Amino acid sequence: MERLLDRAAPQPLARGVWRGSRTASRWLHYTLPGAWAALAFACLSFTPSLLPRSGPFQGLVSGISAVIGYGLGVLGAWLWREFANRPARVASLRAWRGFFMVGGVALVAALAMGWHWQAGIRERMGMPHPGRAGYLFAPFVAALLFFLLVAAGRGLRALYRRLDARLARHIGPRAARATSGLVVAALTVLVASGVLWDGLISLADRTLAVQDKTTAEGVHPPRSALRSGGPGSRVGWETLGREGRNFVGRGPSVEELSALTGTTAKEPIRVYAGYASAPDAEARAELAVEDLERAGGFQREYLLVVTTTGSGWVVPESVDAFEYLTGGDSAIVSMQYSHLWSWLSVLVDQQRAREAGRALFDAVYERWSRLPEGQRPKLLVFGESLGSYGGETAFSGERDLANRTDGALFVGPPNFNTLYREFTDQRDAGSPEVEPIYRDGRIVRFSRRPGEEIPPASAPWGDSRVLYLLHPSDPITWWSPGLLLRRPDWLREPRGDDVSSAMVWLPFVTFWQVTADLPLGMEVPPGYGHVYTGEHVDGWLALLRPEGWTNEKTARLREHLQPEP
Repeated sequence: MERLLDRAAPQPLARGVWRGSRTASRWLHYTLPGAWAALAFACLSFTPSLLPRSGPFQGLVSGISAVIGYGLGVLGAWLWREFANRPARVASLRAWRGFFMVGGVALVAALAMGWHWQAGIRERMGMPHPGRAGYLFAPFVAALLFFLLVAAGRGLRALYRRLDARLARHIGPRAARATSGLVVAALTVLVASGVLWDGLISLADRTLAVQDKTTAEGVHPPRSALRSGGPGSRVGWETLGREGRNFVGRGPSVEELSALTGTTAKEPIRVYAGYASAPDAEARAELAVEDLERAGGFQREYLLVVTTTGSGWVVPESVDAFEYLTGGDSAIVSMQYSHLWSWLSVLVDQQRAREAGRALFDAVYERWSRLPEGQRPKLLVFGESLGSYGGETAFSGERDLANRTDGALFVGPPNFNTLYREFTDQRDAGSPEVEPIYRDGRIVRFSRRPGEEIPPASAPWGDSRVLYLLHPSDPITWWSPGLLLRRPDWLREPRGDDVSSAMVWLPFVTFWQVTADLPLGMEVPPGYGHVYTGEHVDGWLALLRPEGWTNEKTARLREHLQPEP
């Protein structure tokens, strides 16, 4: 690729435009076709996506977009010259003046429209409007990043040339070029095969494992035998990991449960196996089930199997709501499979999540199925984000979910979830992708507003229910490589209220825009993006349908579970 770029750009910017040393001219010249493509991609990066951006972050997105555009522009110009059998020509000073004039107007217009679109997205989500002054930083950040990334690419090209020249002294020019080509090809295959990538991820995992040894302030080893890490537990407190200690060291007390529900509550059971508790996923699952049985989890009315996110995080609001709605007559079991941050786990920890979700549910189900039918607790499954992917993997379809569980709640599913994609792709005619209806909602249903009636409201919903909660503005749910070349249904059909009407699909551009939204998913208010705070209560209500529960209790529980500002 570097040789192609080099052949496409052998000339300086224009005659008389940047004088200086020969070395400086090589680093400072740009081609006109590449510049036009970079301008187009930079302007398109200001078009609205799913989530609002700050000025500096928009600058990062625009700078990377410009570099992508520049590379494609240079490559396209080279291909055209090769097929036309024409040599490269030096762009005239007049052509460059025209570019700067048009480019200046285009960038100002894109910046103004971008600010307008960002304000509209923020208004939809109840966020303060971006300051004009802060947003003006975007083009400066973009320009700096563009120059740095292009310079980095040329630095690699210079390194390649130097290597090629040194080899040519010893083995001849043709052999040197061949050897250099083989080296580049080998490195490409090495990176593509995941060897280097996996090594970097493994290094990140080991680095983050250090944090896993810490304990959050106010979290202490449980005194109850109904918690992992407590008296008699088969799982050591020190092996639970940071998130495991948070899970078993927190949660509502019997007094809190009784006060809100107005009934005599039981002390909930919480069981967890950390990454350091056993050597692999199967062993951790077996250990967790042993501790669950020791604590009496199979004698409770409700048993919940939770697949965590990568770091081992169990969504506090979800499990707390579950315990309130069951009056504490419940047991929750979960385990950790990685140390990575949740957003990074979505990209690289799919295999571990699959293994963990399947191993844990199978281990619980094997022990649960041996109980007499009348003495089995109601068995449910929960997973959020990558946890929903792991939770799905133990099942082959809707009938399997209904036959082996009493319900499942999956929140913010990634687009690559196998069952989620099956249910969505095979949805009933006329139902939109943002809220699909699958087989008239007999088992599986979807909701973007769980506090309201879940469609199809008029159709019967069986005793074993599966519910997906998703937001139209959640990039985790919509990100897919298919966005590169195919317009998705969620942008073709009527879209959600929280998605800008100005958002359109453009080849390559939309994929990069939604990719840039991924790290912003948790930076928006509840009810948007990847923030589902306040919705777990309604999700569990739809599945559990507790007797004697009132709207007043629901309102009190929602308020009680609201995180502190």
